[in-house]
Amino acid sequence: MPELNILTLMPVGAQQRSRIEAVDASVRLTDAGGWFDGEYRATWPDFTAQRYLAPDAAGKGSRADRDRLLAEADIILGGWPFPLDLRARAARLKWFHQRPAGASNLLRGDLWGSDVIVTTSRGSASSLAIAQYALAAMLHLANGLNRAAVDRQAGRFDARAYRPILLDGKTACVVGAGGIGQQVGRLCAAMGMRVVGTRRHAAPEQALPAGFSEIGGTGDLDRLLRDSDVVAICCQWTPQTDRLFNQDRFAAMKPGGIVVNVARGEIIDEAALADALDRVHLRGAALDVYVGEFERPPMERLWADPRVLITPHISGASDQDRHGGIELFCDNLLAWLSGRPMRNVIDWARGY
Repeated sequence: MPELNILTLMPVGAQQRSRIEAVDASVRLTDAGGWFDGEYRATWPDFTAQRYLAPDAAGKGSRADRDRLLAEADIILGGWPFPLDLRARAARLKWFHQRPAGASNLLRGDLWGSDVIVTTSRGSASSLAIAQYALAAMLHLANGLNRAAVDRQAGRFDARAYRPILLDGKTACVVGAGGIGQQVGRLCAAMGMRVVGTRRHAAPEQALPAGFSEIGGTGDLDRLLRDSDVVAICCQWTPQTDRLFNQDRFAAMKPGGIVVNVARGEIIDEAALADALDRVHLRGAALDVYVGEFERPPMERLWADPRVLITPHISGASDQDRHGGIELFCDNLLAWLSGRPMRNVIDWARGY
């Protein structure tokens, strides 16, 4: 078999490199992690560059060197950010795998809707770390811990304002019961919560993941929201889920509910969320993502509200690398070489 040129746009360790090269003798792996940082700084919003690039990162090689790397690649393993004109510069490219789980990461640039096979790490990302963040956020708001910062700023305690509630016996609704959502549900169940959820299609009772009492389809969401004390948003951002949580959906939620979003900011209509908080219909919200997070700070109405916890998309971080993206890539590489179906191929019409 002729050489198979695989280019990585993110640094890979020695163990990961050996794992990829061991898939087939034809593999020729080139690690270009860091080479394109200067281009990212010039072509992505300043907010993105400040968040994801080291302050002194300027890239490596000349533009001609980077063009050659892309032009010779049959397969590219990418992260975030990535070259926005990647398809135009990679004439031989047959398959692009992105380490992150969210397909919407690729809406920028010329890969979206192209003729290249594109896969994601959906279901193999840092699911447990994200689920732990979601549970911590629920406990933070359920115990009223957000009041501690308010009291410290005021210089006095207002103990009656905390109003803690027990999560044991409450109902959690996981919107998007995939790899991440199932971990969220499992941890909620371990806390003694009743767990329901939604997916694109309902799951039969005999196929329910651990901890779930029901997984309905998209049409079941409003019914499940009425009885849910906590809502964890874990779904993909698609045309169908854009502003899924709008004024009507927040109104359908149980009064005093908690919202946790570990998916994408655009799934929430943020003005509607702020209005629901103003009406005291919700107890609070935790947002690890927000609309425009790669371009600007959060909406001021939300960031200034002590009932809203906002973090800079860090839920997947931890002291242990349990990301399974490389393993998924290697499994897909074997499938691709043998002509078998690959996992997590993006359906451009569906949006993930």
